[in-house]
Amino acid sequence: MAVNNIWVFSQANGDEATTASLELLTKARSLGGTVTAFVAGVAGGAVAALADHGAAKVYETGDLAGALPGAAVSAAMQAVIDGGDVPDLIMFPQNYEGRDVLSRLSVKLDRTVLTNSTDITVDGDSVTVQTPIFGGSKLVNSTFTGEAPFLAAFRPKSFEAAGGAGAAGELASAPVPDLGSTGGATVTAVHVEETSGPKLDEAAVVVSGGRGLGEADKFDMVETLAKLLKGAPGASRAIVDAGWVPYSYQVGQTGKVVKPTVYIAAGISGATQHMVGMKGAKNIIAINKDKEAPIFGVADLGIVGDVHKVMPALIAALEARG
Repeated sequence: MAVNNIWVFSQANGDEATTASLELLTKARSLGGTVTAFVAGVAGGAVAALADHGAAKVYETGDLAGALPGAAVSAAMQAVIDGGDVPDLIMFPQNYEGRDVLSRLSVKLDRTVLTNSTDITVDGDSVTVQTPIFGGSKLVNSTFTGEAPFLAAFRPKSFEAAGGAGAAGELASAPVPDLGSTGGATVTAVHVEETSGPKLDEAAVVVSGGRGLGEADKFDMVETLAKLLKGAPGASRAIVDAGWVPYSYQVGQTGKVVKPTVYIAAGISGATQHMVGMKGAKNIIAINKDKEAPIFGVADLGIVGDVHKVMPALIAALEARG
């Protein structure tokens, strides 16, 4: 048996498919076989992008009417599988909804899951995923055994999103069955944090600040520099835990994984959990007064100096250029 039928749990913001969905679809199509996007809610205008990145077919659950996505989508997936469309592999993004759907589907189908992965290979009917452990210092390859479908979740930015697939994007309905008491919980409100500029995990330039800034008010330098560079501000776990900035700013193993063209680390020593989240950046610039700071070990350009002097100088130079 070969892996001929691959599903990707896909998400959309309005009519736009999420970056994580497009990354997974791109990787799925490289594995061969037929690729299907399984969308929570109404696919709408996202169908074109999903098809362009490899989805020959798009299942949509329809409006969830406030139902929790995990319970609704996992039930819809099970219904389609029970109806005879059995995927060999289902790929999920390693995010809140992805993990929720994945865990519930795992119980429904009695299948083992592999999570937090960064790569996948297929050899005939053998599916192997790669997972970093010990803060990314070691890589473990795990091969699925047993019956399909195999269920795996992947970290964001593990793959590059690339369109041009020329897939059909056939739209099919996958209605949510009666959930009984499981469907009793509903989402009554959603808080959307106000942001400006590019998203942290999609920005070409990221400027992150750490404990070396000294105090919460100094994070303004990070935000100012990020704005001047048309980038996004980020932060180390230390200052998120200290309450200086929201969790949504956190870069690292327990935060967001970023792979920008330029990553500027200001006052960040370079703890392993932070470097896991940013070491994939194409160009890393580190500013730290401690010349022995671990961050310099991965930096392409290191500035040994006081962040309170270097950052204002950078800001002033950029402002002078207009």
